[in-house]
This record gives sequence, C-alpha cells and structure tokens, in this order.
Amino acid sequence: MGFRLLRIVNAKQSLKRTLSFSDTTVVPKGHFVVYVGEDEKKRFIVPISFLKHLSFQNLLSQAEEEYGFNHPMGALTIPCSEEAFLDLICSLQC
Repeated sequence: MGFRLLRIVNAKQSLKRTLSFSDTTVVPKGHFVVYVGEDEKKRFIVPISFLKHLSFQNLLSQAEEEYGFNHPMGALTIPCSEEAFLDLICSLQC
C-alpha cells in the first residue's frame, strides 16, 4: 500500500508538466480537457497524443457507454477513479 501511494505521489509530481488540475487554465494547443473521478470530478488537461494509445481509447469507450455524448461537466467525463487515471497516464508517459 505504501509503495502504491508513493507511486501516485511521484506520478502527480511528474505529470505537472502535461496535466493541469486548474479550473481556469487555458487549454494549450495540442491538448484537451477531461474530467475524472467517481464523486468529485477533477479537471485534467492532457495531450492529444494520448488518443493513439489503446488503453486511453478503452477509457473513452467506457465514457461513451456511460455518458453517451451528453457529458454533464461540459467536457469529456471519464468514469474511473483519479488513482486509476493517474496510473494509466503514468504508464503512457513512462
């Protein structure tokens, strides 16, 4: 459990370059916004290059099944925990 928590903390620190948690951040060219979380949704700005990865495409398929094209947050909402999302993003960047 401690190792997993440390991994998440390290992932959050290393992802600050490409992910943004701010609600007021302008989305840079080549990126898009997703909301992630089960109860409280957090806003992430992710690079478009993630769209080519099969594991990220699977998350998008889950979002389509759960929400269709009517996303309650006004942007793409991904139905998974923040921890699972960070694990996925870390594996895509490492």
